[in-house]
Amino acid sequence: MKAFSYVTAQTADSAVELVRDKGRFLAGGMDLLGEMKEGLVEPAVLVNVKALTGTREITTAKNKFSIGANVTLTTLAEHAEVRKLLPGLAQAAEEVGSPQMRNVATVGGNLAQHSRCWYYRQRDVRCVKKGGPRCFARGGENKYHSLFTKTTCLSPCVSNLAVALSALDASVVVQRGAKTATLTIAQLYETAWSDAKVHNSLGTDELILRIEVPVTAGARSVYLKIAEKNDFDWALVSCAAAGRVEGGKLRGVRVALGCVAATPWQMKEANAFLEGKPPTEENAAKAADLLLQGAEAREQNGYKIPIAKALVKRALAGLAA
Repeated sequence: MKAFSYVTAQTADSAVELVRDKGRFLAGGMDLLGEMKEGLVEPAVLVNVKALTGTREITTAKNKFSIGANVTLTTLAEHAEVRKLLPGLAQAAEEVGSPQMRNVATVGGNLAQHSRCWYYRQRDVRCVKKGGPRCFARGGENKYHSLFTKTTCLSPCVSNLAVALSALDASVVVQRGAKTATLTIAQLYETAWSDAKVHNSLGTDELILRIEVPVTAGARSVYLKIAEKNDFDWALVSCAAAGRVEGGKLRGVRVALGCVAATPWQMKEANAFLEGKPPTEENAAKAADLLLQGAEAREQNGYKIPIAKALVKRALAGLAA
C-alpha cells in the first residue's frame, strides 16, 4: 500500500473539494481499504466523510423517510418506524455481513461498494474492469456473476440495500460540486452498463448525502435472499417486493432482483402484469418469467434462474401475508 494523506471533512462542500484529483471518500462498508491493500486503487488522500453534519439521522416528513448516508446498518435495521413502515429495508440491512460489520457499515457505503468479482480482486489479473482487454468471467469462473450479460463486465451489483430501495422507489441525493442532484436507484447504477471500469454512476468527487424513501399508506415490503451460508455471506440471488394489497388485489407492486445484473433488476412489464391481479402462485410465476426474460445463464450460474423464480413467488406471497 502506497503512502496517503488522511483528512476528516466537516461539510459536504469541503469533502468534495478535498477529494478532487487523486482522492477518495472513506465511509463504512465501502471496502476501500481492502482495495488499497490489494493494490487495486492508490488514492493520494482519503477523505473521511463519517463526520458530516446531518448524515447520521433518520427523519420522517410528508410521507417520506430521509435516511442519512452515515446511518449505520444496525441503526437502520433496528429503527422502530423503519421496521413498521419499511420492513423490507430493515430486512435488507439485517442481512448484511455480521453484527460487528453492521455496527460500522453505513447506508452510503453499502450503496457505493465496488465489485466482489474475483478477477477484479486478483491483483495479477488485468480484467476489463481494470482496463484490460476482456471480462474473464465469460468462459471462466462465473458462478456468482450476472444473468443479464449485455454489458462488457459480468460483475453484478451486490448491495442489499440497493435492491430493497429499488423496489421501494427510493431516490438518492448526491453532492455534485456545489450543487445537489437527485437520482433514482436505476440512475445510481446505470453507468455500469456502459463503463466496465465503474460499479455505479458516481464520479470520484460525487458524494451520497441521503436516501429518500416514499411511504404509501397500506404499503408493504419484503426482502429475501439465498446464500451459500445462513450467516455472514453474500447473496447468490436476492429479491425485494413492495406494494399494496387491496381487496385481494395487488396495487402499485414493484419487484426487484439482486446479484443478477449490473444494476438492481426490474422490468416494467412484470410490474405492470401484477397490477390488479390476486397474489396467486400462478401470477407470481408469470411475473418471474417476465422479470427474467432475456436472462442468459453462463456455464456455472444457471442455478440462479430457479432461485430467482422461487424468491419472486415468496416475496409476493409475503406482501399478501
